[in-house]
Amino acid sequence: MKYISTRGGIEPISFKDSVMMGLATDGGLILPEQLPTAGPEIIEKWEGLDYHELAYEVMSLFIDDITSKDLKAMIDNAYKNFDTPEVTPLVKVGDLHILELFHGPTLAFKDIALQFLGNLFSYLLKERNEKMNILGATSGDTGSAAIYGVKGKENINIFILHPHGRVSPIQALQMTTVPDKNVFNIAINGTFDDCQAIVKNIFNDIPFKSQYKLGAVNSINWARILAQVVYYVYSFLWIKKKEGAERVDFSVPTGNFGDIFAGYVARRLISPHIERLILATNENNILTRFIMEGRYKIAQRVIPTVSPSMDIQIASNFERYIYYLFGQDPQRVKRAMEQFEKTGEIVFNPDEMTMAREDFASASISQPETIETIRAVYRNTGYVLDPHTAVGVAAAKRLSSALLRHSIVCLATAHPAKFARTVKEAIGHEPKRPASLEDIEKRPTRLKLLPADIGAVKAYIQQQAT
Repeated sequence: MKYISTRGGIEPISFKDSVMMGLATDGGLILPEQLPTAGPEIIEKWEGLDYHELAYEVMSLFIDDITSKDLKAMIDNAYKNFDTPEVTPLVKVGDLHILELFHGPTLAFKDIALQFLGNLFSYLLKERNEKMNILGATSGDTGSAAIYGVKGKENINIFILHPHGRVSPIQALQMTTVPDKNVFNIAINGTFDDCQAIVKNIFNDIPFKSQYKLGAVNSINWARILAQVVYYVYSFLWIKKKEGAERVDFSVPTGNFGDIFAGYVARRLISPHIERLILATNENNILTRFIMEGRYKIAQRVIPTVSPSMDIQIASNFERYIYYLFGQDPQRVKRAMEQFEKTGEIVFNPDEMTMAREDFASASISQPETIETIRAVYRNTGYVLDPHTAVGVAAAKRLSSALLRHSIVCLATAHPAKFARTVKEAIGHEPKRPASLEDIEKRPTRLKLLPADIGAVKAYIQQQAT
């Protein structure tokens, strides 16, 4: 299995090299040369496997340069600190299935990929006798999950940018209370899009990237997408076993397009068993507008909402999808992305939109709808949703009668205790805190406040990097 860039500017590389490259050196995103498919005999073989075993089988289709023994060890180590052996359990809530992705150390779905990626980085750095400075941006959960994936590890420093005051208090504390010396939190006076733009600009400075051995931990790193493909397959197999269903739909709270792109890869992998992916957005709905209008166009501003991890205008993983939408034509992708950087807009033709609407349905959910969904689900079932998951549930309920005919799985992307203020507004009291959050407000914090300026961030990395 070789890996290429969406923009066609690199020679095919190995999986190991793709992990270390992160963002392709031509500015594109890395993808497999071909997406594998699993036929009926493979899917039958996968039935009955536990999560660790299934993760190995799925990842092995994409990884051929790491031994079976080492890959299995990395997977087992990644999920040993989850609070349930199922890793990603499914819970029936009313007429929906909730896929709980918050049982890892930072209580968010990002743990599933970043616990694995942290082990992968350690393995490759030791093998190559190298050091790395990880650089990433977070709209909320990626930062703490990435930090917990690599904190205390040898040969790795991690620099995480987050928008100052625009993540939940718990999300900020999960990052800034980590005392390990290899962890550097950078609070940017700006939006998540500012943070993400700074990171992408720095990665595109190839001499700087090379000099400081920068590695990517955001979902621009293909290994993160791959790890997330597993739970889509796991969910289908679970529902097939429990209910005999042959097709499943997924509703995915979406900001950066990484999680739902993993669903797209899973849809291709086990076709036709995933029928439709519901692309659920909050008021920052560039992706819903793409589905509805055939335009990918930046709005005038990012709207702060009660689901802050989705407060994003530029979805960095969307480029991976348009590579397939454009018939795997890297030159067309390159032209489109260059146009987007100049004009803030990409327009798609009717045939492309017909294809996109076969892959995705979409709905944009307002903040009042989000809070009312948390309230209604709790009142009717006793189950507590976090505000991001509530966006997915509301979108599924809105679209289920019109578009979807199968069992619907809603991805629960974070524990509700991470958004206690919003949950309390909806149900009248805060959700019970897991042990990992007890007394977190009393722990010492460390962060560096910087302007939304590329030069300032580069200077800080230069001062702290080893």
